[in-house]
Amino acid sequence: MSRPPLPPFDEASARLKVRLAEDGWNGRDPAKVALAYTEDSRWRNRDEFLQGRAEIEVFLTRKWAKELDYRLIKELWAFAGNRIAVRYVYESRDEAGRWTRSHGNENWEFDEAGLMRARHASINDVPIREEDRLFCWPLGRRPDDHPGLSELGL
Repeated sequence: MSRPPLPPFDEASARLKVRLAEDGWNGRDPAKVALAYTEDSRWRNRDEFLQGRAEIEVFLTRKWAKELDYRLIKELWAFAGNRIAVRYVYESRDEAGRWTRSHGNENWEFDEAGLMRARHASINDVPIREEDRLFCWPLGRRPDDHPGLSELGL
């Protein structure tokens, strides 16, 4: 199985890889998203350490069951060879209707087939009021004309 674009990345292919990852996560389909990772992919996400595609799928299922109305924007930070660094922000609400804006950084490493074999994520959460939300497009893929993180001042 191959997941283009493939490493080594240039700026255009790194930007495309980031956008494809954003689109996948905004689709919130754990089984589909998990296919972007190697069978033995290693993750650090906040205080959790995951190993393998099956654990990733379970994690994502749990995540999107509690982070409702999830919308994400990713932005390329740096790239070299088979590695990409991104920064991202997502907004979600809990069952009680409390909104959160989560700011994160990720370091990614890919295998030769373009599957992610390592993901290291650091994330900080900030409570926001519903009227302060910035990510209000319909659930799913962020529209092409919606501003990115830099344009939003995030």
